[in-house]
Amino acid sequence: MKRFLLAAALAAMALPAAAQTAQPPLRCAVDGTFAPHAFPNLQGGVQGFQIDLFREVARRMGREIVIDSAAFSGLIPALNAGRYDFLCAPTTVTRERAEALLFTEGYLWTELQFGIRRGSPPIRSEEDLRGATISVNKGTPYEQWVTANAQRLNLTLLAFDSQADAAQAVIQGRARANLSGNTVVRFSASRTPQYVADFVLPGTRMHWGTPFRRDSGALRNQVEDVLTCMKRDGFIARISERWFGNAPGPDQAERVEFPGYGPPDLPGYDATPQNPRCG
Repeated sequence: MKRFLLAAALAAMALPAAAQTAQPPLRCAVDGTFAPHAFPNLQGGVQGFQIDLFREVARRMGREIVIDSAAFSGLIPALNAGRYDFLCAPTTVTRERAEALLFTEGYLWTELQFGIRRGSPPIRSEEDLRGATISVNKGTPYEQWVTANAQRLNLTLLAFDSQADAAQAVIQGRARANLSGNTVVRFSASRTPQYVADFVLPGTRMHWGTPFRRDSGALRNQVEDVLTCMKRDGFIARISERWFGNAPGPDQAERVEFPGYGPPDLPGYDATPQNPRCG
């Protein structure tokens, strides 16, 4: 027995250094009902912009990645509990969130947009929403907007665990409009004839970034360096065109390199100049 244990110990010592220092897979999660960012494919997995983006991030970091799919409302609590290293879900960067999490700079712009049922009156201003029922995905800035404006506009909130269900509520006539991100509303409208992309709320352009726990600054910066390289070589712009149908212009976040780490002028921002090693 002693001879066997000694042989095993010697064999372990002889393993290549790379095998002994191999890093564990990165762990992240998405809302798998948020097309075209992440949604089921016919093979039983999940596809979409976010999947392409973060598989490439992991590949460039020399890491494996495990991407879970779950309701968005549970993702940030799961991140804070240590289940994930970061979230692959497109996460709107708000000041409130930035006070509790670290974010990368934006890789997409998002604006709040309404989707309505075809044939219903168009929305031309917030006043057209007075007394309306608005459907949203739970735990999102869209839910926060409806809640914040409910009394002023006499709105009724109808919240769902998935964006697909929120959009379906409009088609079924249960809600006057669905509020979500512009890319999602436009994609839903392109796939569902009875759903129409409508009014964009003015002044709501925000970063869609990647959230980390507050103790993960080094990993946040490492991932952001990779995202910067992917902006420089056009990778993010190419998958954006693939999934959203339009080539992003030079002023779009798929191409814009922001100074430092994180969204400027928000908590968690690190002004250290980026110096990524882009191979």
